[in-house]
Amino acid sequence: MSLPIESRKLLVTGASGYVGGRLVKALIEERFDVRILVRDWHKVMGQPWASAVEISQGSAENRADLDTALVGVHTAYYLLHSINLGPNFDEIEAQMARNFAQAAEAAGVSQIVYLGGIANDVKISKHLASRARTGAELASTSVPVMELRAGIIIGSGSASFEMLRHLTHRLPIMTTPKWVMNRTHPIAIRDVLYYLKNAAALKQPVGKIFDIGGPEVLTYADMMQKFAKISGLKKRIIIKIPVLTPGLSSLWIGLVTPVPTALARPLVGSLISEVVADPAKSINDVIALPPEGLTDITTAMNLALSKITDHGVETRWSDATSPTAPWQKAQGDPEWAGEMVLRDRREVVTDVAIEKVWEQIESIGGEHGWFGSDLLWWARGVLDRMVGGVGLRRGRRDPDYLRVGESLDFWRVEELEQGHRLKLYAEMVLPGKAWLEFTVSQENGKTRIVQEATFNPRGLGGQLYWYSISPLHLFVFPTMLRNIVKQAAKDA
Repeated sequence: MSLPIESRKLLVTGASGYVGGRLVKALIEERFDVRILVRDWHKVMGQPWASAVEISQGSAENRADLDTALVGVHTAYYLLHSINLGPNFDEIEAQMARNFAQAAEAAGVSQIVYLGGIANDVKISKHLASRARTGAELASTSVPVMELRAGIIIGSGSASFEMLRHLTHRLPIMTTPKWVMNRTHPIAIRDVLYYLKNAAALKQPVGKIFDIGGPEVLTYADMMQKFAKISGLKKRIIIKIPVLTPGLSSLWIGLVTPVPTALARPLVGSLISEVVADPAKSINDVIALPPEGLTDITTAMNLALSKITDHGVETRWSDATSPTAPWQKAQGDPEWAGEMVLRDRREVVTDVAIEKVWEQIESIGGEHGWFGSDLLWWARGVLDRMVGGVGLRRGRRDPDYLRVGESLDFWRVEELEQGHRLKLYAEMVLPGKAWLEFTVSQENGKTRIVQEATFNPRGLGGQLYWYSISPLHLFVFPTMLRNIVKQAAKDA
C-alpha cells in the first residue's frame, strides 16, 4: 500500500549544487518532509530553506553515512556526480551509485529518482556514458529507479547557460569545432524541477528511463544566435574548424568564460553527440506536461537573463565546491597540514559607523573589486586559470549580499556572522590552504576592523610560496583595508 504523499520522507542528495538547491526549495513549497545529504552542513546554512529541512552530513562513498541518511526515506533523489575528480571519475561515480543503491535497498526505500543526461547517440562522450552507467548501477537492486535524462539545462546560474552566454557576448566572430552544428534538446530549469518535483507525488514507484527536453530541437550554433538576438547583439559569425577537438575547445572556454576548463571539458565532450530526446522514452504518460506547457528556448533565456539582471539567482554552478584543491575530496584537514600557520594580520580603528564598514566588507569582490590593487588580483586570477583553477571569473551571486557556502571569485564563503565576521576560503590552486577573514566590532563608540590572511603551507613548497608573495602582501592587504574604511566613510 502506498504511503500518503504528506507522510513521505524525501531525501535530496547534492542539495548544495545547482539543481539540488532549487529542488529542495520546490519540494518544501509543496509541503514535503525533506531531508538532505551534504558533505558539509555549513555550506547550506545560508540557504533560505536551511531551517525547514533535516540535514544529514556525510558522503555517498561512506556506507554508514548513507545508512543514516536513508532511514525512513520513501523517495531518494540522486543528484551526485564526480566529473571533476580526474580521469577515473566514471569509476568513482559507479561506486558511489552502487553504494547508494545497496543502502537504499537495505533501508526499504520505495523509489530512487535520478537526474542524468540524454544518451541516445551511438557516438557518446565519456561523461554521458558515465551518467548512463550511474543509472544502471542505481537500478542494480530491487528499488525502482526513475531515471530522468535531460538535455542542456537553461537557467540563470547553470554552467551550460553561463558558457553559452559568455561565448556569445565576448566573441562576435567565432572559430568553432564542427560539433556546434550537432542537434541539442535544451530544457528550462523550471521544467526540470517540475518533473523532479512531481516524481515525488507518484501513486506507485516507477522503474524506467525517461528523456526530458524542451519543445525545440536546435543546434548549439542556433542557440548562440538566439541568445545574441535576445541580448540585442549582432548576429554572430561562426566559422567551423574541424581540427578543434573537445580538449582544445574546453581550454578556450576556460579562457573566455567563467566556467573553468575542468568543468568545460565534460560539457563540451557531451556536445560531440546529438543530445535529442527519444519520443519512445517520453515521460508524459507518467507525469503530465506542465499546465502552461514546456518552456521554449527564447522564454527560458529571457527568464535566466532577468534573474541575473535582478540579482535573483537562487543557485549557481559554482555553488558546488571547486575540485581543483586536492584536500577538498575528503572531510577534515589533510595529513600534510601539520601545525604551521602563517598569517598576515592588520587592524584599524575608525570613527565610521560599524554598519557602513560592514556594507563594504560584504560587497567585496565580483563587480565591486577588491578595494585596490585590482591589477594584482586580476593577474593572480589569470595565473590560477592557467594552472587549472577557477580564477576570478566566477564573480558572486549578488553584488551586495553574501550567504554561507557560495562562491566569491576564487574564494568561497566559509563563515558569515552578519554585521560582524566574514571568513573566505581559497579555492584557487595553492600549495596549502588559505583563508581571508574580516572581523568588525564596536569599542568605545569606534569601529575596530581586523583583517587577517591565514595560510597552512604544504611542506617546503608551501612555505616558499608564502614568503615569495609576502612582498605583494605588504602592498595588497594594507591597501585593501585602507580603501574599505575610505569607501565606508565616503558612503557615510
